[in-house]
Amino acid sequence: MGSDCKDDREEVLQAWYMDDSDEDQRLPHHRDPKQFVSLDKLAALGVLSWRLDADNYETDEELKKIREARGYSYMDFCEVCPEKLPNYEQKIKNFYEEHLHTDEEIRYCVAGSGYFDVRDLDEAWIRVWVKKGGMIVLPAGIYHRFTLDTDNYIKAMRLFIGDPIWTPYNRPHDHLPARKEYVESFGQKEATNHAIDASA
Repeated sequence: MGSDCKDDREEVLQAWYMDDSDEDQRLPHHRDPKQFVSLDKLAALGVLSWRLDADNYETDEELKKIREARGYSYMDFCEVCPEKLPNYEQKIKNFYEEHLHTDEEIRYCVAGSGYFDVRDLDEAWIRVWVKKGGMIVLPAGIYHRFTLDTDNYIKAMRLFIGDPIWTPYNRPHDHLPARKEYVESFGQKEATNHAIDASA
């Protein structure tokens, strides 16, 4: 297979398994050796992604189609950097606390970059680096966290179905219906995939 088969999302979205280091959360935290994670593997965990035209988001037909198809009626922007976000240090700490939401978290990076960390079904952290043009959807019920990278800046479009509810439920919140539904939906798929791999 040649480079024709390359997924163009990989230019704005990359994922890898994280090490266990307590160093600065804004560092890449690759394992040694590095273990990259495919966007297909992320999709199997319910994490969806697109590459969009961040320079023309106001007129982008593909973004419009995604919003219509998925019912994303609400939209605003969030800039995360020391100069723009009030109470920056505390907010960054809060974002990096492991938590879940009862609705999807949709973020479209229109400038800068940042890390969305998600748990796989074996409790390992996968770091997803989202750069300008990358859009990511984290499913309701997945444990995750966010941090900036060393560039210390992201401007993200936030999308939501209906009125936005940003309530984070810090771990543990396994009793919530959203968490149970997530584990049932994606745990079953992963178990099926393991069974197929084992029989191959």
